[in-house]
Amino acid sequence: MAQYDRMAVLNAIYDVGIVPVFYNKDVETTINVIEACLKGGSRVFEFTNRGDQAYHVFTEAVRHVVANDLDIIMGVGSVVDAPTAALYIANGTNFVVGPLLNKEVGLLCNRRKVAYSPGCGSATEIAQAEELGVEIVKVFPGSQVGGPNFVKSVMAPCPWTRIMPTGGVDSTRESLEGWFKAGVAAVGAGSKLVTKEMVAAKDWDGISAKVAQCIAWIKEIRAEMAS
Repeated sequence: MAQYDRMAVLNAIYDVGIVPVFYNKDVETTINVIEACLKGGSRVFEFTNRGDQAYHVFTEAVRHVVANDLDIIMGVGSVVDAPTAALYIANGTNFVVGPLLNKEVGLLCNRRKVAYSPGCGSATEIAQAEELGVEIVKVFPGSQVGGPNFVKSVMAPCPWTRIMPTGGVDSTRESLEGWFKAGVAAVGAGSKLVTKEMVAAKDWDGISAKVAQCIAWIKEIRAEMAS
C-alpha cells in the first residue's frame, strides 16, 4: 500500500521538477542510487519494471526505504498492464508510470488514488489520459514526438495540461531550460542523469552532485520565468 497519497506525490514531483528514472538488477546498487538521489535533493524516484528481477529489487528497495524512514517517494515505471500495476500497488508503489496509455491501468490507479503517468505522444492521447484522471502526463519518447516544440503546441490550446517528458532530457541547463520554458511541469531523467559509468564506478557522491545541480538549475529557470 502506498505511503503517500496522490496529491502529496503530484506536489512532490512538481516541487522537485525532476524524477530520476533507474533500473538495476542488483538490490544493493539500487538502494545506493536511491540514497544518492535523495542526498542530492530528489524526493521522488522511479524504478523501472525491466528485467526478470525488477519486482524483487523494487520490493527490497521499498522495504529499505520504509525501515530506514527515508523521505523519498518510490514509484514504478515501464508498466503496461493492470495486473502488473496491481502487483506493485500491493507492494508499496506510490505512483505508476508507463510508456503507453492503458485504460485498465488508469482505472485501477484512479480507484486506488494512486498517481498514474502514462506515456502519450499526441494531443488525443493526452486528452484520453486526462479523462481517466491523470494529472501529470508523461510525454514519451520526448525527443521523438517533437521535443519542447511539441509541448508548446499542446499547451497553447490546453494550458491546463501538466506534462512530464522522458526521453530526450539531458542533465544540462540548456536541455532543462528548453523543456521548462516550453511549459513542462517536471521532467523524467534516466541514463543521462544516472550514467552507467557512475554506477559502475560506485560514484554515489557524483550522482548526488549531479541531481543537486539539476534541481538548482530548475529552480533558477523557474525563477527567471516568473520574473
